[in-house]
Amino acid sequence: MVEGVKLEESWREALAGEFANSYMSDLRRFLMEEKSAGKRIFPKGGEYFRALDLTPLDEVKVVILGQDPYHGLGQAHGLCFSVQPGVRIPPSLVNIYKELQSDLGIAPARHGFLEHWARQGVLLLNSVLTVEEARAASHQGKGWERFTDAVIRAVNEECDGVVFLLWGSYAQKKASFVDQTRHLVLKSPHPSPLSAHNGFFGSRPFSQTNAFLVSRGKEPIDWELPPQT
Repeated sequence: MVEGVKLEESWREALAGEFANSYMSDLRRFLMEEKSAGKRIFPKGGEYFRALDLTPLDEVKVVILGQDPYHGLGQAHGLCFSVQPGVRIPPSLVNIYKELQSDLGIAPARHGFLEHWARQGVLLLNSVLTVEEARAASHQGKGWERFTDAVIRAVNEECDGVVFLLWGSYAQKKASFVDQTRHLVLKSPHPSPLSAHNGFFGSRPFSQTNAFLVSRGKEPIDWELPPQT
């Protein structure tokens, strides 16, 4: 049921069929049982759908796909690659900032809080939306992947001229069905320290994204993050 789910209206409508499906009931039950067992789940419940709340379906310009939320205390807040203010910038995001500087000359932010991007139409979507503290990938295979497939499908079908930034084989496989006659799909290795030097550095995703958006008559993304106090 959609009742009780706090979610931005355009997504609520587009995903109503998913919330009515039994797999979402099973997922909800799993999360409740985990919490009842005393396990700490990240991000907090009100932020499971934060990426969707900040970036309504009809405002999506760019999709960046991650895999799982960060599993350390105080890190995850519902946006892929992003951490809360005051939290150490994770290694993959450090590399994203390096490429941003190389590509557009934007100096690396001193924080890892990416809401400024999300509010401009950058959907920062993880494939799995929850995780148990200190247990990476612990909520994979519980239903979130099916739900986020539906999110990507909604963008693919209902939006036009969206840029999909698919970093790494996982993201590329997940969004392999995106219609490249309607959208721009930019693929590269993942920005992780393990793979960034294999082609992420030098891929210039940010300038390519903005050039495409402008060519479609859309406002480019301001990738420069405001300072956090």
